[in-house]
Amino acid sequence: MTADCLVRFSDVSYTYQGTDAPAIAGIDLEIGAGEWIAVLGSNGSGKSTLAKHFNALLLPTQGDCFVHGLNTKTEEGKRAARRSVSMVFQNPENQLIAAVVEEDVAFGPENLGLSPGEIRERVRWALGVSGLGKMARKPVYALSGGQKQRLALAGAIAQKTPCLVMDEATTMLDPKGRQDLMAVLSNLHAGGMTLVSITHRLEEIIPCDRCVVLYGGRVAWEGTPEALFLLDEEMARWGLEVPGMVRVWRMLLEEGFIGKETPPRVEEMVEALCR
Repeated sequence: MTADCLVRFSDVSYTYQGTDAPAIAGIDLEIGAGEWIAVLGSNGSGKSTLAKHFNALLLPTQGDCFVHGLNTKTEEGKRAARRSVSMVFQNPENQLIAAVVEEDVAFGPENLGLSPGEIRERVRWALGVSGLGKMARKPVYALSGGQKQRLALAGAIAQKTPCLVMDEATTMLDPKGRQDLMAVLSNLHAGGMTLVSITHRLEEIIPCDRCVVLYGGRVAWEGTPEALFLLDEEMARWGLEVPGMVRVWRMLLEEGFIGKETPPRVEEMVEALCR
């Protein structure tokens, strides 16, 4: 284990009660402090099951998960996991608590026993970062689906944990909402936060440092987004769909219109196509 390892999975398997086959099996994985990791896979590949092990919502039926070197099967390890890893789920309704926006964001910091002044500052910061700064007193029921997802994000980051896990958190957002959320995540990552994006949208993995592909509950592949985008048969076998932007990038790369083997921004590809 490296010195800056934040989360480590060692031969982790998990089998739900009443089932015979494990949802995930033999997972060996290290997440370094400050990394941005994408966990990819088709439906049923085990992504959400893996995600719930990061903060000890689930405990391995085989193997061990460590957060800051502490085993989540111990009480000390559970506390470390829940103080170090916050999560945003696919459906924000599953994690909204209060009736008013700012009260919902304050729920996590209050449970950490922070002072009223520190709680107010964290709520103000989290709402600003997530784009809800002007909605602090708005009732939660009046928010749109996308705004509720932003609120769930604000509640998670207000706890200022070193690691944030996003489990298909962009699913309920429109394209503009997804773009705005990715910008927020990029800023959080630039500030040193460790991010784990659980997703099936490959266009979202371009800023990530590393990708992990799950297939049949096991790690099928691990590497950079650029290396993943150059695979054809493997991606089809794993049930991953290549984004349109990446298909255009690969065409430009093969024809020599661009000279770098990293997916460029849309603006760069437009310029290359015009040339």
